[in-house]
Amino acid sequence: MGNRVVREDFEWVYTEQPHTQRRKEILAKYPEIKTLMGPDPHLKWIVSGMVFMQLLACYLVKDLSWKWIFFWAYGFGGCINHSLTLAIHDISHNVAFGNKQAKWNRWFAVFANLPIGIPYSASFKKYHIDHHRYLGGDSLDVDIPTDFEGWFFCTPLRKLLWLFLQPLFYSLRPLYVNPKAITRMEIFNALVQFSIDLIIYYLWGLKPVIYLIAGTILCLGLHPISGHFIAEHYMFLKGYETYSYYGPLNWLTFNVGYHMEHHDFPSIPGCRLPMVKKIAAEYYDNLPHHQSWIRVLWDFVFDDSIGPYSRVKRLCKLAKES
Repeated sequence: MGNRVVREDFEWVYTEQPHTQRRKEILAKYPEIKTLMGPDPHLKWIVSGMVFMQLLACYLVKDLSWKWIFFWAYGFGGCINHSLTLAIHDISHNVAFGNKQAKWNRWFAVFANLPIGIPYSASFKKYHIDHHRYLGGDSLDVDIPTDFEGWFFCTPLRKLLWLFLQPLFYSLRPLYVNPKAITRMEIFNALVQFSIDLIIYYLWGLKPVIYLIAGTILCLGLHPISGHFIAEHYMFLKGYETYSYYGPLNWLTFNVGYHMEHHDFPSIPGCRLPMVKKIAAEYYDNLPHHQSWIRVLWDFVFDDSIGPYSRVKRLCKLAKES
């Protein structure tokens, strides 16, 4: 088997995250990048089309057998739902209606949440800000696995199980690592979501509801698109904590693969991130990046040196809220 190298702790660093300094350097050299910031005028129409496509699918699957419900949930509906979670990611940065219409972004995220079947958007927004502000921050960035996850899911079979259970860990980890008070927007998100679920159940029965929720759970777990969860910040090369992916799945995921660029400029919508790479090419072309999310998942499972512990962690001072 060769030398089996298994990580027993996270990669602790004592420096600031690299994105802050690179952002300053790029803006000083290419101030025109500021023109890329601001809302994406097409996002609301694309997301609306996806939501209504899933509502149509609910009607079409209502009389299918259970095996076909799960087949279409994994192969079609779940892909749309995963894409909608990434639209919600973009919307959390106010790129649907702009910073001056912050509430409109929050409400629209609740609308984008509808086919996902489970209330998600408001809680995601609450924690995602910390992911950018305290990247890798101990007890602050809930994107980092817990010590238990790093210790237990260290063999190929266990890592495969961990990938399958990713939706569960992403849902429960914040409650353990960095619990926060429930907000009014989260309550609104839940009330709207469960109301729509009940209306769908009343109109077309249980199968469409299962189609939506099963698609979300399956496609946020062991699925090619879910490779982005691992590709973004798991340390495949020592010293690098964020990675981009420039392959074709970006077409389905609002360019979430341009993750290095996104963390450098989170206020630039996904549709314009390729322009960041083009303008400031010398800052990105020589950085390591992934070419396949499927290969990322394969390497994560079968490479003994990669696992939930393969993350950079740092101690961060809590920023004062304005």
